[in-house]
Amino acid sequence: MEDDTIKLLRECNAGIKMGVSSLDDVIEHVKSDNLRTLLAKSKETHTKLGNVTHQYLQDYHDDGKEPAAMAKMMSKIKSNMTINEENADHKAADLITDGCNMGVKSLYKYLNQYPAAEEKIKKLARDVADAEETLVKDLRGYL
Repeated sequence: MEDDTIKLLRECNAGIKMGVSSLDDVIEHVKSDNLRTLLAKSKETHTKLGNVTHQYLQDYHDDGKEPAAMAKMMSKIKSNMTINEENADHKAADLITDGCNMGVKSLYKYLNQYPAAEEKIKKLARDVADAEETLVKDLRGYL
């Protein structure tokens, strides 16, 4: 049980870090104040969830997991190469939507992969997925 719990926490931790990093990558390019505010609120939500995840990891005496360096680098390159002045808001929304969809897919994969994880950790994973799904809905008007 503890093994599944820690593994699920690590995946949540890495995913949240990747999400916050991606939000940071695109927010500097966004032109719309409303979109910038939406992304900043999402970053705040993800940061709070990340803090909860980090606290749980500390409780289990685990350091967590960093996102894959290659994935993080490719995300930053993609953000910088595909977002330009004329389509900044659309492209930012598109990139974040894709990232959120991948995050939700991964979270549910890990929830199924680690069924013996503690319920409070499964709930945390579902809360992260809910935050991602909410952001996708909120971004629809910018696609």
